[in-house]
Amino acid sequence: MDIAENAALVVVDVQKGFEELDFWGARNNPGADDNIAALIDVWQGTGRPVVFVRHDSVKPGSPLRLGYEGNEFKEYVEERRGKGAGAELFLTKTVNSAFLGTPDLGAWLTAAGVSQIVVAGIQTNMCAETTARMGGNLGYDVVFAYDATYTFDLEGPFGWRRSAEEIAQASAVSLHGGGFARVATTGEIVGAAGR
Repeated sequence: MDIAENAALVVVDVQKGFEELDFWGARNNPGADDNIAALIDVWQGTGRPVVFVRHDSVKPGSPLRLGYEGNEFKEYVEERRGKGAGAELFLTKTVNSAFLGTPDLGAWLTAAGVSQIVVAGIQTNMCAETTARMGGNLGYDVVFAYDATYTFDLEGPFGWRRSAEEIAQASAVSLHGGGFARVATTGEIVGAAGR
């Protein structure tokens, strides 16, 4: 795997509100936060650009709503902001894709000459996947850090219910098999980025 010298790490919605399991339900991948932290550390240590994305939910009862503590980044993310040798962007959004946030992610990446992004964060099948899909549609070389994401059990139509792990795997299959992104592990990405 090749990770470009200026590949941008896009850290999606790693916010305190996702700790409220009474709201979200059961989650998968308890090691995700350690993997997200490891990616940030490698990116900052190698001077690569990092994008921190925050979801400002417009839903009144959401744990991610603006003005509520759950809207804040998790501590390990907040303490890393501003610490890297490379460029850093903070953007907010109210929809799933980081490409539809403020300021404009695509414009920032273009201005920096970035053509490869690595996507990590929460939730696997929601904002992380949507950002990866849109990145692929926009022509970026997208790497999806599968084990640096997590999600929650979910109910859909017809009474269908899927576990967080089943949903995460389906996202990975769709992204990778559909050609939107290359799905990889944190270890693979860190190994390639640290060279």
